[in-house]
Amino acid sequence: MIPDIPPGLLIVCGALLVPFLRGGVRKAWVLILPLTALAIAATAPEGARWTVDFLGQKLVLFHMDRLSRVFGIIFSLITVIGFVFALKVEDSLQHAAALVYAGSALGVTFAGDFLSLYVYWEFMAVASTFLVLARRTPEARAAAFRYILVHLAGGLVLLAGIVLWYYETGSLAVGHIGLNGSASWLIFLGIAVNAAIPPLHPWLKDAYPQSTATGAVFLSAFTTKSAVYLMARTFAGTELLIWLGAIMTFVPIFYAVLENDIRSVLSYSLINQVGFMMCGVGIGTELAINGTVAHAFCHILYKALLFMAAGSVLHVTGRIRCTDLGGLYKSMPLTCLFCIVGAASISAFPLFSGFVSKSMIVSAAGYGHLSVIWLMLQFASAGVFHHAGIKVPFFMFFSHDQGIKAKEPPLNMLLAMGTAAFLCIAVGVYPKPLYAILPFPVDYVPYTAAHVVGQLQLLLFGALAFALLMLSGVYPPEIRAINLDTDWFYRKGFRVADKALGTVLNGVNKAAAGLFFGVIPGAAARFSSNAPVRIAGAPLAGLFWLLGCRGQYLKFRMDFLRKSFEKESLPVGWAAAAVAVMFVLLYVWN
Repeated sequence: MIPDIPPGLLIVCGALLVPFLRGGVRKAWVLILPLTALAIAATAPEGARWTVDFLGQKLVLFHMDRLSRVFGIIFSLITVIGFVFALKVEDSLQHAAALVYAGSALGVTFAGDFLSLYVYWEFMAVASTFLVLARRTPEARAAAFRYILVHLAGGLVLLAGIVLWYYETGSLAVGHIGLNGSASWLIFLGIAVNAAIPPLHPWLKDAYPQSTATGAVFLSAFTTKSAVYLMARTFAGTELLIWLGAIMTFVPIFYAVLENDIRSVLSYSLINQVGFMMCGVGIGTELAINGTVAHAFCHILYKALLFMAAGSVLHVTGRIRCTDLGGLYKSMPLTCLFCIVGAASISAFPLFSGFVSKSMIVSAAGYGHLSVIWLMLQFASAGVFHHAGIKVPFFMFFSHDQGIKAKEPPLNMLLAMGTAAFLCIAVGVYPKPLYAILPFPVDYVPYTAAHVVGQLQLLLFGALAFALLMLSGVYPPEIRAINLDTDWFYRKGFRVADKALGTVLNGVNKAAAGLFFGVIPGAAARFSSNAPVRIAGAPLAGLFWLLGCRGQYLKFRMDFLRKSFEKESLPVGWAAAAVAVMFVLLYVWN
């Protein structure tokens, strides 16, 4: 019998045992946990369970409906595939972090209240950071540091929004919010950070390429898609998301074309695909929401497949840049084939998964008479094929042969890629099982003559453009370079602000220290040579003694105290100290 417990809680608690397990037991454990979560997500009845009374609030740890079920199934499924891919990794840190990360994403998905959702949200940020740190390079450590700072800041904004929302409504229930006040805006911005909505997106392309070969598979699945889920839950129909999503699909294309690192290309491509989902959430119709959820499901599979292919190449060759790769189709034919399946899926080729999901969002824009948005999405679709559908497999496997001696990755990696590739094709050929679990009833037929022909024309145009640019030499060359993104502004801006504030505040601090710990004690010490002044200054002496002034003015203070506590003023000095202690205690008590 399948236990009726929250899948996220099950996996997070199960992750605590990973450091104590070894060998085959650990490998079995990291697969059993997500398989159990998958069974729960697929079979648990709808409704709220596992409710807890906390400080007068009803916390719902397990809330199941059609929207959460789809994300619960795909999050659990990709966790299984990810651990098959990472099965031979002998690193308890990575396994434990990946389990907590996956469990936290499931916790966000099934949380029925904002408080428990926020706790899982922060667990997700911390656990995913360790997947970047696990690569143990200086670049990875720096990227992980920036990554956690961004996500903790986003989490604080989300928390502030939740607190204000509770103050305004008196409820912590997770439901539709809409942009209608300061609380909703803060919640929106907190989610937008995880969704990598521009200009808040550079953390993704900064951190994901620096993670381990296996860690990137998990990273590609959870953070942004849990944000998509939460946006669909709380801000469906928000018009602002239509334009933000369209911009997300548009801008990353140009960066992806310029990038030399394969995983950086895939990171920008990920932002582009999440843009389609944000646009669907913003449109907010049943077709658009269905398309968003279906595209999130398909995207997790094919993006993980592409990151697995890139990770396999990195694992075998130790290289991941376009300028360092090429000709690997001869020695890694299966990996090449799986990569092509992922590339065809993300490009929305007919008979592949992206075709049956992305088209729902584009059609929703057309049915809503959003002509400009429709054109932007069409352009973005051609751009996706250009950089992810062609560039990634071409430069890894078919460009100039670098003479690299390589072989296929281990069997578990091939099995994981083969499973993801099979699902990409299965969903593309027969989408009815996916359509059956979407939030709303589906009355959409992707395989019409007009749609198939139109999509093929778009893809062939993209292929022709790539070929002509390459043959003419106009295509941007793959070179080792750092491409500046929007993070340049706040990195430089914060550095300037830090320097300016440091100069001002340190100057004020230095002046205050000189005044209160130098000038005043020194003057008091000079005037305390006669008894009346010593007696009058005794309370001040006691106060400075209690303050424990430190630094270069220690000598002045000790002279002051010594002279003030000589025989003729001893009772006054102790009395002053006692009064000062009393005031301190009263202050602390109040």
